[in-house]
Amino acid sequence: QVALVESGGGLVQAGGSLRLSCAASGRTASTYGWFRQAPGKEREFLASISGSGDIRNYADSVKGRFAIDRDNPSNTVFLQMNSLKPEDTAVYYCVAGQVRGSSQPKHYDYWGQGTQVTVSS
Repeated sequence: QVALVESGGGLVQAGGSLRLSCAASGRTASTYGWFRQAPGKEREFLASISGSGDIRNYADSVKGRFAIDRDNPSNTVFLQMNSLKPEDTAVYYCVAGQVRGSSQPKHYDYWGQGTQVTVSS
């Protein structure tokens, strides 16, 4: 069992940055990641990182702007978001699963409660 608690969301102006944190507890998963969901849209994969922290994958839509990282001692996963745009406005979810590097929501067994990110123009 894995429990995930996100923090760090909020309101930011376009061009700004935010850093999301995800505190994980329980057993170590093979992969951790971040998804987001905007109103009226499907959940969108953003990034994943292996449990060891050495393998990362990114969606093309955020490559170069977002960075995922993991601190193993504290069992925390981070998503650094730079050059934010109004279209980045969504609820952001931290996830954990056993399929390494997957971008499919069905491969992630554990989801956090989500944190709202709003980017104003």
